[in-house]
Amino acid sequence: MSEQEQIRYLPFHAINEFMLDEYREKVVRFVFENLGNLSSSRRNGILSIFKKQVKIPGFRDSSLAPLPLKIKQGIVLFQKNADFVAQVLQAWVELHHDLKERVHAMLVSRGWNKLLPPELDRSKLPGFRVEWPKSETYEVLDQSFYEQNPGVEAPNDDIRLMVVWLVNALPYELFEENSN
Repeated sequence: MSEQEQIRYLPFHAINEFMLDEYREKVVRFVFENLGNLSSSRRNGILSIFKKQVKIPGFRDSSLAPLPLKIKQGIVLFQKNADFVAQVLQAWVELHHDLKERVHAMLVSRGWNKLLPPELDRSKLPGFRVEWPKSETYEVLDQSFYEQNPGVEAPNDDIRLMVVWLVNALPYELFEENSN
C-alpha cells in the first residue's frame, strides 16, 4: 500500500470539536464582515453554499439577509457542512496574510517539511489529516511563534487555527516522531 493510500482524513467540519463556541463565532463573523475584501470566486463560493443550505424567513435569497442573521445561520452551517467550513477557513486565512506567512515560516523552522505551499487553496483538499506529532502541542507552537516574531501580537486561537489550516491536520491521533 502506498503512502498516499494510508493517509486518513476527517471532514473539515470536524474542526468544530477543537473550537470553542465563542471562537467559532468570531471566525464566522470576521469572514462575513470582510466578504467585500475577498476575491469574487472566494466570496461566491461562500455565498453559494450559504444560499443553497440556509433558508431565512422573509428572504428568497438568504445571502441578502442582514449581517447578524447571516452570521447566526453561518455559525450553524459551519458546524455541519464541510464545504462551508473549507470555504470560510480558506477565506479567513486569505484575510490574515501576514499571520499566514509568519506561521508558515515558524512551521518550516520547526521541521514541518511536508507542508504544502502557503498560497495553496486547501479548501480543495478532502479534509484534515488525523496524524499530529505529539511533541508539537499548541503551547509549544505558540511559544515558538512569539519567539520568532517578537513584538507581533496575535491571539493564540488565531495562531492555532492558522497552524491547523497550514499543516492540514488536526491533533486527533498523536504520534511520536522518529529521530532519523
